[in-house]
Amino acid sequence: MSKEIKAIVIITVIVAVFLTALLVGVPQYRVWQKGLAGKAQLAEAEWNRQIAITEALAKKEAAIALADAEIERARGVAEANKIIGESLKNNDAYLRYLWVQGLQDGTSEVIYVPTEANLPILEATRNM
Repeated sequence: MSKEIKAIVIITVIVAVFLTALLVGVPQYRVWQKGLAGKAQLAEAEWNRQIAITEALAKKEAAIALADAEIERARGVAEANKIIGESLKNNDAYLRYLWVQGLQDGTSEVIYVPTEANLPILEATRNM
């Protein structure tokens, strides 16, 4: 055989090996590539799940903190009411003073005066 024929045979064999490698390798590459894409999607879904869990835990902690703050506020109001109630016991003069001050403000339009049976005298007609 001549050198030219040997070169053509070698080139033909190389091309045949290359084409065979392509025919076998391309489908394998596509499978590998899809596997990587699937792993990437799975990792992204896991991160999204962790983010959602973290946000939910943060909302829970915030709700607990707000509830604690509301309880403390209610305790403060209860304590203030207790102090005010104690200070107004047997202090009719101060209550009358506050009542007179309210009358002078002009903010109260209707005054109900209790009767002997502690029932208010209601207005029969009201001037408008």
